[in-house]
Amino acid sequence: MFKCHVCGCDAARPEYVSEVFSIESHRVLVEQIPAQVCVRCGEAAFSRETTEEIRRLVHGDGRPVRTECMDVFALS
Repeated sequence: MFKCHVCGCDAARPEYVSEVFSIESHRVLVEQIPAQVCVRCGEAAFSRETTEEIRRLVHGDGRPVRTECMDVFALS
């Protein structure tokens, strides 16, 4: 059963999301991640299996499908 760890809502919808992860000061984008997304606040939650697959992918078991430049902004 889903329970959002941000707002406590118990309703979610299945979606595919993209997330940026920091791996030893290197940022990687993972796309098409299956997730449960909170209908109230939009927070994405991943299953344990998906989390483990992402970990293996970004720590050397996977190869990037492409490389892109990223704009970086700072508010200070």
